[in-house]
Amino acid sequence: MIKKHPKRVLLKLSGEALQGSKEYGIDVKLLEKLSEKIVYLSRYKGVQIVIVIGGGNIFRGVSGAASGIDRSQADYMGMLATVMNGIALGDAIEKQGNSVRIMSALEIPKVAETFIRRRALKHLEKGRVVLTVSGTGNPYFTTDSAAVLRALELNCDFMIKGTKVDGIYDKDPFVDSTAKKYENIGIDEALDKGLQIMDQSAIALAKDEKLPIFVCKLMDIEKILSKSIKGTYVDVT
Repeated sequence: MIKKHPKRVLLKLSGEALQGSKEYGIDVKLLEKLSEKIVYLSRYKGVQIVIVIGGGNIFRGVSGAASGIDRSQADYMGMLATVMNGIALGDAIEKQGNSVRIMSALEIPKVAETFIRRRALKHLEKGRVVLTVSGTGNPYFTTDSAAVLRALELNCDFMIKGTKVDGIYDKDPFVDSTAKKYENIGIDEALDKGLQIMDQSAIALAKDEKLPIFVCKLMDIEKILSKSIKGTYVDVT
């Protein structure tokens, strides 16, 4: 459970989260439901929201490189996939009546503002959802690393990672019915146990800068300020 009412949070979404039950691409109905939850937090709960979104439902750099594409080029292709997801999610949020600014680490002015920290902070103070795409703008860095970086740059109180399950387990709960869920876990313990929260570089940065992480089911994000929320709080203190 979240211990205090946050002013500003970062929501990390994987590209796969947007595909829902589809094998590829974007589930439009899921997108609509997700945007409703984001707007609920922003408009009715007064939480300033930053979103970092992945592109794995369209293209993943690592798998592209494994298929023979140059790794840097494959990663740039993955960044462009995040732009497509960002445009789709931004459109869905605006249809719910909340203003959005898509900000990109790559310069693509036709569809997104270039990410500038001070400009992003002004958007947040005006109640706009800031949706960041293109990761860090550099190959070899995942959107997990981008999420921690943006959360720190924009002074977020904590980071929410929306997943398919309601927290962190010691085993895959879809495969093993004996999987144990953690309600709270220290980041060092999570690292020692090899729990897959995020990639190692992202975890290291979160640990160094003491950024709290809350892992929950994606479609439960509107409950993060409620006692009914189920998830895992990763303590970095």
